[in-house]
Amino acid sequence: MNRAVVVSGSVSVFPVKTPTLPPATHTNSYALGSREVLLVEPATPYEDEQRAWIEWVSAMPSRGQTPIAIFATHYHRDHIGGLEVLARECKLPVWAHALTAEKVGTHLVQRHLAEGEEIVLSGVTHERWQVLHTPGHSWDHLCLFNAEESVVLVGDMVASVGTILIAPGDGDMQIYIDQLERLANLGAKIALPAHGTTITEPKDLFRRYVLHRLMRESKVLSSLQVLGGPGATDVELCKTAYADTPEHLFPLAILSLRSHLKKLVDDGKVAVTGGDDYRATP
Repeated sequence: MNRAVVVSGSVSVFPVKTPTLPPATHTNSYALGSREVLLVEPATPYEDEQRAWIEWVSAMPSRGQTPIAIFATHYHRDHIGGLEVLARECKLPVWAHALTAEKVGTHLVQRHLAEGEEIVLSGVTHERWQVLHTPGHSWDHLCLFNAEESVVLVGDMVASVGTILIAPGDGDMQIYIDQLERLANLGAKIALPAHGTTITEPKDLFRRYVLHRLMRESKVLSSLQVLGGPGATDVELCKTAYADTPEHLFPLAILSLRSHLKKLVDDGKVAVTGGDDYRATP
């Protein structure tokens, strides 16, 4: 069965099963371009899914399309799980950020993409995708923006299911929020996420994500003030600031909590009292 879905005249989506974080179960691969095609997210590590992906790509020439490269938005395992196999089997070069190349192996990435570059695909007209470096979720994260079609490919910046994990070290909460504001200001009419369905009002979703993060930050700060004492651990804080989160998701919630705490420390609203103990500043 053909699982590819046409999003527009120059974009189609092909979801594949991946070892991603709940509630998502799939990562979306995209084909950008009406004639020359950029394949996005060599995501799946599973052999049966890789075969389906290769069949999807192999059928493109019969529709007058020519795949020219494979693009990975960032290095997380549910985005590059099939990179080496799919690139080899499809005989295509891989394009990604230089930091992605460092993570997956520099020999696997033939072109390093950076902020401000433009990918031009030949079609009925030239289709232009601007490269946006959008760290926050991960330091190497890239988005692509087609201003003429008002479409932005957003990788893991947002999803139409669940939220996005911002893990300490791998990402940064303040930078992530800043990049969400940047994406909102593009005024795009369609966003293409790595997880979930096409987003038709992306500006509203970007802003809701910002408000959600600020709401959670407020809960973290309030929890610190309620707990009182010389300091509170991240585990204690998680039970109150993430009381609305199922307990089986607490390991992920703690990672997000630590990113919020780092931002609050950077903002001067929280102090580290030693180890993993935190207190609200006066």
